[in-house]
Amino acid sequence: MTASNTQGAIDAVWRIEAPRLIAGLTRIVRDVGLAEDLAQDALVAALEQWPESGVPDNPGAWLMATAKHRAIDRLRRNERLARKHEDLGRGLLAEQRIAAAGSEGVDTDNGGTDLLRLLFLACHPVLSSEARVALTLRLLGGLTTEEIARAFLVAEPTVAQRIVRAKRTLAEARVPFEVPAGDALAARLSSVLEVIYLIFNEGYSATTGDEWMRPGLCEDALRLGRMLAELSPREPEVHGLAALMEIQASRLRARVGPSGEPILLLDQDRSRWDHLLIRRGLAALERAETLGGALGPYALQAAIAACHARARAPAETDWPRMAALYDALAQLAPSPVVELNRAVAVGMAFGPAAGLELVDALRADPSLKTYHLLPSVRGDLLAKLGRSDEARAEFEHAASLTQNARERELLLERAAACARGGAAKA
Repeated sequence: MTASNTQGAIDAVWRIEAPRLIAGLTRIVRDVGLAEDLAQDALVAALEQWPESGVPDNPGAWLMATAKHRAIDRLRRNERLARKHEDLGRGLLAEQRIAAAGSEGVDTDNGGTDLLRLLFLACHPVLSSEARVALTLRLLGGLTTEEIARAFLVAEPTVAQRIVRAKRTLAEARVPFEVPAGDALAARLSSVLEVIYLIFNEGYSATTGDEWMRPGLCEDALRLGRMLAELSPREPEVHGLAALMEIQASRLRARVGPSGEPILLLDQDRSRWDHLLIRRGLAALERAETLGGALGPYALQAAIAACHARARAPAETDWPRMAALYDALAQLAPSPVVELNRAVAVGMAFGPAAGLELVDALRADPSLKTYHLLPSVRGDLLAKLGRSDEARAEFEHAASLTQNARERELLLERAAACARGGAAKA
């Protein structure tokens, strides 16, 4: 194997094995920062040895064994820490003896549980939203600090500081490495789902920058969502989120034109939708529904997305059902954004005037003052009512609010179309 092939193999192995490696080490050393350092030490060793020895048959086990040896070496070198971590040292040495007897490698019984624990740790509510996202992508997504910074258009030192502070905060708060139980599980699971969906949404509709989408982030979120669904098979909302992301992701290829320009949902070529992802999403939604109980916010959003996915053409979309689903979502998780989306569905189901009435009721909401989709939706409804001049003003206002260059171009094009339509009518 050539050096370049070996490097590519190491990169691929690291992306796959890093989350399990860090999770297993965190269980042992009870410090996610130290666990990541040990994992990085093992990676350095692989970079030094594998080009000559070749990639081992079980690279994950090799990395884990190497990281454990490095942990023991660190303890032996530091007498002051040796006493503090005496029990830890004995545990590591015991694991080393077991490995030498033929059970070396990742603990397959604990592997899945450790990943779940690591995900709950990285998404702990004691951290800010930005820190949870960065730490999750770093520890479970396998992204480098540079990759995270590039994905979110944030300075690399800023992301590095978020990750360092997040690890310090978790250590100082003595957050346990565990899957919460009882009443604590629902709140903690909600935080995990929120982080994964934040990552997906930033990829699906980038808030800033020159590109409308960042598919790499969608892929990272999908991988995390699938992993969580596999590790938590009895949680309906986990499958609801997986369903929502699978169905949304099915439209990625159709959402942009040849030059990267945005294409709105009703204008998309549905033959370009990924029907494998749609089938996966519908199956996940069915699992969420069969687990029983009322659908949660993510499952309801998945059911809404499924209305689009099942329609072979825009005219076949079941808009009344979508409006009803948004009614249920508004009762379960009320927010101005949900109400705005409900107004769109109502406008499609019962006419633009009905939708506009709901949108106008939201104009005084302070939380939507700088939300570009409010004037965008209002402009669309006004255009359908033939009020071109008002629609143009709304689209121009929306364009002034968005921070995404592609979306700004789209909104200005719609404003220009309204101006042409108004001139023609005049």
